[in-house]
Amino acid sequence: MNKLQDRFNKNVYQIAVSLIRQFDEKVSGIPNMLKLTLGEPDFNTPEHIKEAGQQAIKDNFSHYTGMSGLIDVREAASRFLSEKYAVNYEATTEVLVTVGATEALSASLLAILEPGDKVLLPAPTYPGYEPLILLAGAEPVYIDTRATGFVLTPEQIDQAMTEHGDKVKAIIITSPSNPTGVAYNEAEVAELSETLKKYSIFVISDEIYSELNYESKHVSFGKYLREQTIVINGLSKSHAMTGWRIGFIFAPAELVAEIIKVHQYLVTAASTISQKAAVRALVQGISDAEIMREEYRARRDFVYQSMTDLGFDVARPSGAFYIFAKIPTGYIQDSMAFCIDLAEKNQLALIPGIAFGPEGEGYVRISYAASLENLEEAMKRLTNYLNK
Repeated sequence: MNKLQDRFNKNVYQIAVSLIRQFDEKVSGIPNMLKLTLGEPDFNTPEHIKEAGQQAIKDNFSHYTGMSGLIDVREAASRFLSEKYAVNYEATTEVLVTVGATEALSASLLAILEPGDKVLLPAPTYPGYEPLILLAGAEPVYIDTRATGFVLTPEQIDQAMTEHGDKVKAIIITSPSNPTGVAYNEAEVAELSETLKKYSIFVISDEIYSELNYESKHVSFGKYLREQTIVINGLSKSHAMTGWRIGFIFAPAELVAEIIKVHQYLVTAASTISQKAAVRALVQGISDAEIMREEYRARRDFVYQSMTDLGFDVARPSGAFYIFAKIPTGYIQDSMAFCIDLAEKNQLALIPGIAFGPEGEGYVRISYAASLENLEEAMKRLTNYLNK
């Protein structure tokens, strides 16, 4: 009898638990460890949102919703995007409530991709994309953005399309970015959109950090490239609601009509209680992110200046809550070895850049979703390590 572990979908053998999670677990057992690893807000969900969730439980909102989600959530989400980013989606046919942004990505990619397809990924990139692409039998194609300050350019898109041609089915663009913090401004989004219009490919715009943009208002690719774009968003980062698992897909009705089929068989529908809390977040809490954003901005400035003074080469992030820094010359250049050595000797955990692909080698990522007190201590430990 064949061993069952040898009989899984062959694509499952191509993926593994992300290096972020692997590294976080590896160092968690070290005493007195200070971790700046995971991308989760250190703020609690605002009280008025928690109260809405509690009220939903009391009111027995414990049954299924329709596949698309409650209409009041979709209407609130549609208004949120319209008021915040001047992008308009019809609530009944162009908005889909998902189980976090991760399920939104999963449903979208599974609906789009076939074996042999290719997906363009500006790199370094969030490590959650590649496994989803591989599970669909498709192939990721990385566009190295290190030479352009981690900013994707029209020329890079044209070059990738020339090399890979009709096999390219989609591109995933993250703005603001994890791990680099790059956020595309209005001119950049418009220019990239003009280039992408030349190609019959889906544009998956991961905008989960849209409310954490420090230099200017967030610009959605849905504004300039509506027909091709599937906008992914959610409440995890903007409202510190990671555990509530509420995400959104915004796309033209004909695209949503196909994606919802996959969504239905993956999850049926998002949590009803969480959806009720989401209405409160999107309406009364439309500005909840502002307080968090200002705190993150102060933390960013502190960490950026501290690491620059220590000799790290840092592309100044304009969004999200990450610093992506090049390890100074003269220290361990293998990012995994550097981070393990730092963790073992000075009890400070940063994510090795290799977790974000080969283009991230030689870098480290710091999540500054931590108190200023912890960040100050982290910089002391990093300084002590470098001065040994």
